[in-house]
Amino acid sequence: MTIAEKIGKIAAEAREASFTMAKLSSVVKNDLLKNMAMALISNAAHLIKENRRDLEGGERRGLSVAMLDRLMLNESRVKGMAEGLREVAALADPVGEVTRMWKRPNGLMVGKMRIPLGVIGIVYEARPNVTADAAALCLKSGNSVILRGGSEAIYSNVAIARILREVMTKAGIPAAALSLIPFVEREGVLEMLKQEEFIDLIIPRGGESLIRFVVDHSKIPVIKHYKGVCHLFVDFSADYAMAERLIVNAKTQRPGVCNALETLLIHKDVAETFVPRIFELLSGLGVELRGDETFRQFAPQAKPATEEDWYAEYLDLILACRVVDDLTEAIAHINRYGTLHTEAIVTADYSNAQRFIREVNSGVVLVNASTRFADGNQLGLGAEIGISTTKLHSFGPMGLEDLTTTKFIVYGEGQVRQ
Repeated sequence: MTIAEKIGKIAAEAREASFTMAKLSSVVKNDLLKNMAMALISNAAHLIKENRRDLEGGERRGLSVAMLDRLMLNESRVKGMAEGLREVAALADPVGEVTRMWKRPNGLMVGKMRIPLGVIGIVYEARPNVTADAAALCLKSGNSVILRGGSEAIYSNVAIARILREVMTKAGIPAAALSLIPFVEREGVLEMLKQEEFIDLIIPRGGESLIRFVVDHSKIPVIKHYKGVCHLFVDFSADYAMAERLIVNAKTQRPGVCNALETLLIHKDVAETFVPRIFELLSGLGVELRGDETFRQFAPQAKPATEEDWYAEYLDLILACRVVDDLTEAIAHINRYGTLHTEAIVTADYSNAQRFIREVNSGVVLVNASTRFADGNQLGLGAEIGISTTKLHSFGPMGLEDLTTTKFIVYGEGQVRQ
């Protein structure tokens, strides 16, 4: 069989298996995930051995120390994968939930019920734990899943998927509901992205280049998340100590993640006092500040910011800083340069907080809290499949509920349309 034929077969079998997944009870799905967790633990030695093959390959290819660390599996990380499966098992099952119900004048009872999307394709990079995490979320929400991990983790991913599929087979559940593309040729991704007859949604997880490649080649709807240029606005009424605490956390806790702070906006009425304070604090923590002309009046040691800095996702200890006239200008800056990811305001003014929430066009908008909370687990979703910066069909961090859609259900007593 050609690669195209193999991918077509995988996709068709996943579609068929999705009909079984949609009918499984919460108890059956939860037991399945718990048994998968136990299987990972009992096969930890085998997983670590297969992962060693990936690590050795990565070393030969000159992968960075950081990339090799993300790729590595050890006993602790295998236990972490297992715990992730158990955590998803403990989450409320959204499938079958009736979200609304209303009565029409003719007596019809109309409602909306949550149902699985069907078949979800996941395209991702180095982290082997995504294989287990994504499978758990898709299966718990009643979907089939087709996984295509990066070539650097192929042995680890194949081993994890094989273990999970064996548990499914023992439980009498079609293993085709969890498929992993077992070859590394790019043609496999391209063929997967053509399977619009069988796959309902593609979720890419990785860097901007991967996501743009998927979007450019997919015939299937794609959840997009190119980058996170996250902003924090210090309003005229902000508590300085709170603002400093939030900025330090958002910028320095993990600067290389998508919900880290990249641009700081400061109200002109507090700039003379606050700019020198925040410059000294962040500089002492190793952060390079790049400011506009007004910011540099109060912190002349800051580097001049260019137009490109307002668009930049640094993923590093660098922060673009601008002084704005008021809330209106702050919102305009965010809506022009932002990436619809995460924005925050620090303020004691209730009306400004409410206006910021209403008018800022991003998936997560926070008042007096760090941008680092833009995470499915931190927001109470239990786990996330990814973050969407598009509005169809989900916006912001995506949990189990976002792997479902709704259908109309109607109860009648013999009514006919007049």
